[in-house]
Amino acid sequence: MIDVVLLGCAAFLAGLVDAVVGGGGLIQIPVLFSVFPNQVPATLFGTSKLAGVFGTSAAAVNYARRVRVAWSATAPAALTAFAFSFAGAYTVTRVPGDFVRGLLPFVLLAVAVYTFRKKDFGSIHMPVHTGMAERLAAVGTGAVIGFYDGFFGPGTGSFLIFLFVRFFGFDFLSASAAAKVVNVACNVSALLWFGYSGHLLWQLGLLMAVCGVSGSLVGTRLAMKHGSLFVRKLFLIVVCLLIVKTGYDALVRWHGPLFHVEHMR
Repeated sequence: MIDVVLLGCAAFLAGLVDAVVGGGGLIQIPVLFSVFPNQVPATLFGTSKLAGVFGTSAAAVNYARRVRVAWSATAPAALTAFAFSFAGAYTVTRVPGDFVRGLLPFVLLAVAVYTFRKKDFGSIHMPVHTGMAERLAAVGTGAVIGFYDGFFGPGTGSFLIFLFVRFFGFDFLSASAAAKVVNVACNVSALLWFGYSGHLLWQLGLLMAVCGVSGSLVGTRLAMKHGSLFVRKLFLIVVCLLIVKTGYDALVRWHGPLFHVEHMR
């Protein structure tokens, strides 16, 4: 019972954070791994996708009602992400993802440094691409992020927001709205493979989904009320926390076996 309450709270918090700036998976997945230490990682990733897709979908609908979604960039990115997320989900059930996990803290650090240095980063909505250039950039973004989301996933929303701000000229609020749509496409696609291959804990995932939707509704309201500056601040906080968490995980993976050997001696 305690484990269920813990997972429900994690799903609520993940839904709240994910609705604003992404990165909810870094809250939800570690708790799943803690509660189910002997479960196959792909099954926990699949369960997290199931728990998160409803909250992300609710956030996407709420954003679309209140913020103008730039569909000319969002639609191509979402369609490409759908295809590549399926490929990533297939890959993670076949090969270990330790290399990607090890790189993650360094990528997040670069994102944080860039955002800190650019004080006006994401404060003004000024799209920089149109026509074919915009579509090609969207396809490239969808391909890279889609595969990553299916293969590993945590931090996808934060990466999408950063890319939409940095390379498309969106403000943080518009970038967050576009990111939610692309993230839904990623999650649905990955779920198709995880479900087909049996890597899902259906009942647990649906229970966590209820909590995630509740958190997502709260997070969307906060973002709408406080605007892009609030989203930017929370984005930086979440990215910094992700750096600490993923950096710690990388150290444990790299030095854990060595430490164990030395300890045995």
